[in-house]
Amino acid sequence: MTDKKLPFSKQTLENIIEKYPTPFHIYDEKGMRAYAKRFVKAFDWNEGFKEYYAIKAAPNPYLMKILRQEGFGIDCSSIAELELAEKIGMSGEEIMFTSNDTPAYEYQKAVSMGAIINLDDIAHIQYLDENIGLPELVCCRYNPGSLKEGNAIIGHPEEAKYGFTRSQLFEGYQMLIDKGVKRFGIHTMVASNELDSDYFGGTAQILFELIAELSQKLNITFEFANLGGGIGIPYKPEQKEVDLEKMSAGIKANYDKYILGNGLKPIKLYFESGRAITGPYGYLISTVLHIKDTYKKYAGLDSCMANLMRPALYGSYHHISVPGKDELSNKIMYDVTGSLCENNDKFAINRVLPKLEPGDIVVIHDTGAHGHSMGFNYNGKLRSAELLMRENGDVIQIRRAETLDDYFVTLDFSGVPAFKV
Repeated sequence: MTDKKLPFSKQTLENIIEKYPTPFHIYDEKGMRAYAKRFVKAFDWNEGFKEYYAIKAAPNPYLMKILRQEGFGIDCSSIAELELAEKIGMSGEEIMFTSNDTPAYEYQKAVSMGAIINLDDIAHIQYLDENIGLPELVCCRYNPGSLKEGNAIIGHPEEAKYGFTRSQLFEGYQMLIDKGVKRFGIHTMVASNELDSDYFGGTAQILFELIAELSQKLNITFEFANLGGGIGIPYKPEQKEVDLEKMSAGIKANYDKYILGNGLKPIKLYFESGRAITGPYGYLISTVLHIKDTYKKYAGLDSCMANLMRPALYGSYHHISVPGKDELSNKIMYDVTGSLCENNDKFAINRVLPKLEPGDIVVIHDTGAHGHSMGFNYNGKLRSAELLMRENGDVIQIRRAETLDDYFVTLDFSGVPAFKV
């Protein structure tokens, strides 16, 4: 079981809302730092271990600065994310560029910053060489196909758009060797939001066995193995979080057997987790606008799936708390909805909650990853602010809410004649 406690009281939220109107996302720095420290400690047996935070999960420079202080690098997948890294002073091999279907200008930016290039396609070896030139260090992403079972978010590996096949890896690394590349890494990621602590040891075994075979057949030395991300979080109270120490022990057993046991040089282990790092430490704060009673009861919020689209996109569960009312025995079943002109604009369906009234504060849990970052402007909805609760309890704004001026700024009205009656 996971205790879905909140890091703030109803009174604290009311004080925050006086300054920052709902809806907004708020992040808990204390919880985030504690998890980051635990993650790093779990792998202290591996010299050079590094977590490259997948910035797509929550692309905010305040959050990345916090994680950088904990020793994290950054995993980028677009030029905007590379620019974010650059703006906070990151460079070189503390940046991993893991992208797919990548245009040349994005490779150019990554190479100019000294980032580690993680190639997704064997055809990109020639593409990169012809358009930019190959860097000193290159990584390739492995898709194990039917060797490894995936899950719903990424899909089965053989149906996923990511990575090299096994045979392509042998061909690809030989191409890189022939082209003069001297330093090598390897990467895989085959699942997302995985809660089985043993799953990651099995993934490591597949990758470590492959490293041993590649090393022997191609006379190649790997500097690192990036085990990807995919560490899940317990969105539902009945779920348990991944046991980091157990996960690490399973990976170490396979490292000792297949890396050290084959006489290979020690390699650094990397991760690119995003969801597990910030997900549980973010909350979407909303206010109930309307209660509708027709064929069902609906609780309409001042947020919508433009603020959190995971429930609509994946059918995902997000726990909901009602501060000041959670302990009440009077419970009612609601669909919790937003105001978009789409019937799937629902945060919860048939969710039993305390009796709600207009003005009640509603907290949607676990929105610190793939929450605000997946927002959009359909129906002209404006993206919300992001706030940070510091370790001492102070709250600061780390992204302002969008305005109508922001929404219209890219439109050109100059060629549109005014309508005359």
